[in-house]
Amino acid sequence: MTSIFNRLMIGASLAAIALPAHARDSAEDIIVTAQKQNQTAVLRGGSVGVFGDKAAEDTPFSIKTYNEALILNQQPQTLGQVLENDPSVRTTLGFGIAGELFVIRGFALSGDDVGFGGLYGIAPRQLVAPELAQSVQVLNGASAFINGAAPGGTGIGGSVNLMPKRADSQDLNRLTVSYTGPEHVGGAFDVSRRFGTNGEWGVRINGTARQGDVAIDDEFRSSYVLGGAFDYNSGPLRLALDVVYQRVKVRHQRPKLVIGDAIPAVPGASTNYGQPWQYTTLRDIFGQFRAEYDITDNAMIYAAFGARDGSERGFYQTIRLTDAVTGTATAQGSYIPRTDNNEAATAGMRVKLASSIWTHEINFGGSINWLVNRNAYQFYAASTMLTNIYDPVAVPRPDIGTFAGGDIDDPFPITRQKLSSLFVSDTIGFWNDRVLITGGIRLQEIGSKSYAANATGAIPAGGLTGKYSKDAVTPVFGLVVKPAQGVSLYANRVEGLVPGATAAATANAGNGVLPVSNAGQVLSPFVSTQYEFGGKLSLGKLNAGLAFFQIDRDIAIYTPDGGRSGFLVYGPFGVQRHRGIELSVDAEPVDGLRIIAGGSIIHAKLRKTQGGVNQGNKPTGVPEYMLNANVEWDVPFLRALTLTGRVVNTGKQAANLTNTLFLPSWTRLDLGVRYVAVVGDRPLTLRAGVDNVANKRYWASAFDSFRPDLQQGAPRTFKASASIDF
Repeated sequence: MTSIFNRLMIGASLAAIALPAHARDSAEDIIVTAQKQNQTAVLRGGSVGVFGDKAAEDTPFSIKTYNEALILNQQPQTLGQVLENDPSVRTTLGFGIAGELFVIRGFALSGDDVGFGGLYGIAPRQLVAPELAQSVQVLNGASAFINGAAPGGTGIGGSVNLMPKRADSQDLNRLTVSYTGPEHVGGAFDVSRRFGTNGEWGVRINGTARQGDVAIDDEFRSSYVLGGAFDYNSGPLRLALDVVYQRVKVRHQRPKLVIGDAIPAVPGASTNYGQPWQYTTLRDIFGQFRAEYDITDNAMIYAAFGARDGSERGFYQTIRLTDAVTGTATAQGSYIPRTDNNEAATAGMRVKLASSIWTHEINFGGSINWLVNRNAYQFYAASTMLTNIYDPVAVPRPDIGTFAGGDIDDPFPITRQKLSSLFVSDTIGFWNDRVLITGGIRLQEIGSKSYAANATGAIPAGGLTGKYSKDAVTPVFGLVVKPAQGVSLYANRVEGLVPGATAAATANAGNGVLPVSNAGQVLSPFVSTQYEFGGKLSLGKLNAGLAFFQIDRDIAIYTPDGGRSGFLVYGPFGVQRHRGIELSVDAEPVDGLRIIAGGSIIHAKLRKTQGGVNQGNKPTGVPEYMLNANVEWDVPFLRALTLTGRVVNTGKQAANLTNTLFLPSWTRLDLGVRYVAVVGDRPLTLRAGVDNVANKRYWASAFDSFRPDLQQGAPRTFKASASIDF
């Protein structure tokens, strides 16, 4: 496979050298145009939920958008690899699955809560092929008003939104071949057209197929994606339809490592202590339909509907360290089939009013999500044969069942959720919108039904075991002041919202088990409160943002019931607080030299805990600081050549709640090169790169809500691709 790809790259380069004279005459123009289109960029502003598309200077929130060129040039295989560019985001794995978990401002964002075109529950739950997105938007901070409550119960520190591809004004025909060492190869196509008298009809079809082993020993990944985008844009009416098919498989994955009371030395960078019998197969069909209509020049109505049919099958693994010195470990297994059937809808109206004194932008509307999760599970005892994280052993697949639930062959519903909301907001502008004041409220209702995985007493398997329906009001307040051209100061108060938990019958009080006075009560949705202020600068080719934030998250704990001696009461009495500073910069200080950089500092603390245990400690997996720097340089004496580099630095993080274990800081260096050749009057872009150039081995993350476990950083990875536009 590798030799075939190398021959292809060499052949393309020779073809560029052997151009006819008339092609050489325009080669310089072709190269310059291609270089501009290939420029990796961070766009300031983007889609801000119910507020619509906003420039950074006009919004009281911190939002960044990573463009399509970045995705194409960096050749990421997962969404997490795109988000490695963001200094406020780090990526790990979810609990017991192959899916990615994103940590923003120190709080989790699960794949369930990644938006697709602004809708929740539509994007694939575990892994998303980044080739689907025209851009990836990151909104730092809570967004319960902006986007509604996230159905997966995360997103307190920020949200991620994938914007689907659209046909541009210029026709596109692009073929790409790619290679990731040692054996992962693939191909992709991307075609778009606009039709009609004024180009009002647009069609864009893109697809990707890639498979093979990646840099971790014997870890196999495959991805097959086909997406279609169809849009109509003429006069006051705009319509868009996106339909996507995605199938992803991961086999022999290196998992998180469950540890005990010591952190082991890091195994070799490419060592795979996962088991060959592990696999995850994910299939998703999803899409959305969106409509907008301008009633007048100052009023617009809009509506969107999306759906996803998802299927997951996997024999998962848990590698548990038993000796931190020798590296001895056990391997447990579980088989978990799952299907998801989700729908989401939103509709609203935006009205803009103006006088000689003020302007108003009024938003009102509603949203609703329906989510059905069908799953079953079978857990197995650890194999009697031991493995080792430094010298892995392939142990037999566990076959002694411990506990099971649901119908393995035909999973039935385990949960049904319905999230609905109504919202209204008003942004008032003064002095030609140099001062913008935003206020709004969203009334949200979260409902859930749970079903028995196994028959219990009078309740049969699949029978209803409980209902939940609670509501909450989430307000928003924002202020933007623009004292000078290119300078914008802002502040906001906004809340996050997650479903409430259920009180148990008894709980541990430290001196024994006590009854709970509100046993069985389902608490109202938990609220997190964010205060943020900062500034944004846009001067020519320099853009920068600075933010100071504080997020207080309610945590449900048991405390003594003052009204009933000898009883505990369950409620949102615990608090976790994150305070931080974020700085981001993108600039072109001289022609051809582009810099995307930034950093964040987070002081995270458990302020109120059950019985005061671990109070004042740091939560697990929250780095003390994070730094990123991306550089691109168009070599002036060889215009077709661009050199690239990236540095990622992550600070120390607690590995357990008692704060007796800490992961040290780590730094990773990535280097690359990009070259534009001309083949038959068409640009051919050749890319090559190496991630983790030093092949550094490090524990990348300790983030987990369930137990102390570690995620190892990826090893040295070689990447190459060639794209031709014709």
